[in-house]
Amino acid sequence: MIAHIANRRSPRAFTNKSVTAEQLNELLEAARWAASGNNGQPWRFSFGHKGTDAYNLIFDALMEGNQVWAKNAPLLIAVIGRTKHEYKERPNGSWQYDVGLAVGNLSIQATAMGLHLHQMGGYHKDVLKTNLNIKDPFEPIAVIALGEKGDPSMLPEPLAERETAERTRKPISEIAFEGKMSS
Repeated sequence: MIAHIANRRSPRAFTNKSVTAEQLNELLEAARWAASGNNGQPWRFSFGHKGTDAYNLIFDALMEGNQVWAKNAPLLIAVIGRTKHEYKERPNGSWQYDVGLAVGNLSIQATAMGLHLHQMGGYHKDVLKTNLNIKDPFEPIAVIALGEKGDPSMLPEPLAERETAERTRKPISEIAFEGKMSS
């Protein structure tokens, strides 16, 4: 499993090969089985395949810098979370954490299937809410471009350079502490 996690990338170059209904179902099934506080399952996914109205509704909410490359992704997914518990409509303090777990499952499953995804915070929240009819107690969190990794040379510079840059991570000693955090 660690190999799938270590091989995960966030490409901006995608092939034009479609994500099949079976593949999408497998990804959503992986997300569906994520852990969540009180089993609330606050995640929702609105998706669109390239060439559909659903795709355009999500794409139109992306910031211009993301539209430059995301236009080639065969699938866009809007990640949405329920901010309140379904019972008694009380605020859910862990909804973002729970949705993140579901997206983590989806991400690992995609990598295991030979697919790649790029998660984006660069979108216009109000546009996405309007386009997808997202209303309280739901909030958009991110947009995901998903598909097979394409040729980085199809991207404008400096995106092509970033696409091929070595992937790095902080050492464990900088992210994990026994007891109190050090400064």
